[in-house]
Amino acid sequence: MSVLRRGGLGLLAWLTGIVFFLPVAWMALTSFHSEADAATNPPSFAASPTLDGYREFFGSGGGASPWPALINSLVASAASTLLVLLLALPAAYALSVRPVRKWTDVLFFFLSTKMLPAVAGLLPVYLFAKNTGMLDNIWLLVVLYTSMNLPIAVWMMQSFLAEVPVAVIEAARVDGARLPVILARVVAPIALPGIAATALICFIFSWNELLFARVLTGVVAETAPVFLTGFITSQGLFLAKVCAASLVISLPVLAAGFAAQDKLVQGLSLGAVK
Repeated sequence: MSVLRRGGLGLLAWLTGIVFFLPVAWMALTSFHSEADAATNPPSFAASPTLDGYREFFGSGGGASPWPALINSLVASAASTLLVLLLALPAAYALSVRPVRKWTDVLFFFLSTKMLPAVAGLLPVYLFAKNTGMLDNIWLLVVLYTSMNLPIAVWMMQSFLAEVPVAVIEAARVDGARLPVILARVVAPIALPGIAATALICFIFSWNELLFARVLTGVVAETAPVFLTGFITSQGLFLAKVCAASLVISLPVLAAGFAAQDKLVQGLSLGAVK
């Protein structure tokens, strides 16, 4: 590859990154403006910074506290991600290291469940939750998020576990290790980058989910995205406060992605080059 071509690809990568970063930077900048400065068109970049938007988000102005919603999102996302990993690891093992017959058909069936529009299953799920007394219950969201993320987790982890050397597993089996020990002490450490990438994606999907959380929760199990929609009222859209709230709610996902970025890149590229 010539130097000119590599320089062009590098420049294109930087431009793409800047395009994706600009909305986030704009949101962060607006969150430090007053409502009057945030509403100007075009926006005033030289406006005096203020923390009023963050103060109002955290309830200093007499509004609702965001902490219950943030804790609910954390519980639902973390618990569902843990359940997904516990269920997806043995399933992916059966489809890769110890493949069953027509395992490709099984994978395509798993993936086909993601093609159903979420709104198509909203009414049945709502009626089930209503008749079982599970409305406004955080554990209903845990079950839903687990079922929603499990197909994509099995699909991803199957490709990761296919890279695990069979000789290592056979050696552990000869030493007398049973399946739970093989999964926990042999397969999981080798496939850790892939598992971390899968966990991060499932966590992000769960944290950002709005439709089911908006319909199935009320006050007790309200999640952070649902809490964020409460800032859009009949009185108008308060840009500075909404941007401050959006930035705070996005921080856990951004922090998790930054902490696991090396394993995420390694996991998503695992198996790409044979």
